[in-house]
Amino acid sequence: MAKVYVIEDDEALRAELVRLLAREGYEVEECHDFPRAAELALAAVPDLVLLDLTLPGTDGQLVCREIRAASSVPVIVLTSRVTEVDEVLAMGMGADDFVTKPYSSRILLAHIEAVLRRTRGQVAPSSIIERGGVRLDLSRSQVSHDGRQTELTKNELRILALLMRRGGAVVSREALMYELWESDAFVDDNTLTVNVNRLRAALERVGVTGWLVTHRGQGYSVR
Repeated sequence: MAKVYVIEDDEALRAELVRLLAREGYEVEECHDFPRAAELALAAVPDLVLLDLTLPGTDGQLVCREIRAASSVPVIVLTSRVTEVDEVLAMGMGADDFVTKPYSSRILLAHIEAVLRRTRGQVAPSSIIERGGVRLDLSRSQVSHDGRQTELTKNELRILALLMRRGGAVVSREALMYELWESDAFVDDNTLTVNVNRLRAALERVGVTGWLVTHRGQGYSVR
């Protein structure tokens, strides 16, 4: 389960972010002492930092530089500043991504997943994920269980990898759709259902039944 550290001074927005991330299966910690934001973020040892640029008692750009000077933890900047200059400045201070307010939950989650996926590839190059006796080989696009194996399509592989990486937490349909298409373009909801059903059939071919769970109105998880 990835840990996200939230540095946002707007209490209502921060609470909304915490709820959203927790609902998506992330472990979340939040900052309340903004002059010490960089210090507290580093002490939390998160997998990703969400950082608002406009903070009381300090400057978000300074916080980002302080974090980057001591750690390679990915930072996504959240800001209401929308000019191209501000985006360039955000990237120049070491941020990994840039999301402007107001943003949709789906778009923010897509950015978080994309950044975590890139950094996972840098830090943990292993191509094997295991959970509950199920072994997923990312490099070969194969799933195996109890000596039996079968190949997965690209979409089946992406869905299963995300579910297994979330450690049994419920993953929303929106997050899964962004994992597949990485876009804010409209995607037919039925397409995801078809891919999940095909993945469930693939799991059954290797003797895994009832392991991929549907949570109505919420999303999916694995046991």
